[in-house]
Amino acid sequence: MSFREKSAWVMAAVMLLSGLFYMKSALPYPGSPVMETVVPYVLLVIVLSVAGQVVLAIRSPDEARAPLDERERLVVDRAGYWGGVILAAAIVLAGIAYVVAPNGNMLFHHAVLALIVAQVAQYILQIILLRRAL
Repeated sequence: MSFREKSAWVMAAVMLLSGLFYMKSALPYPGSPVMETVVPYVLLVIVLSVAGQVVLAIRSPDEARAPLDERERLVVDRAGYWGGVILAAAIVLAGIAYVVAPNGNMLFHHAVLALIVAQVAQYILQIILLRRAL
């Protein structure tokens, strides 16, 4: 498994776990203040992603310093494209949810969840495309 694939696995897990944390803290309370849910989420993402990437870099420092090769650049670009498509669709769904139940805080939470879902999808697509390209 390449360093990029390991990194994508770590980041997908970080985003999935932090997204579940965010859903647990934000969605049951539709009128809850945004800052009370966003700040702990952002801190959790920062701590987990830095810790995960540091562990990976310590385990294989040469691979961590290596630049992306042509194949990895294509994989990252393609996964980023599809992640953007998923983000756009999820934002449209958040807008529809706002039209049905106009609550500004929930619109914000839905938009954050759309970002999380798109990012998880992007990392999963990177894993799939990296494995397929080998």
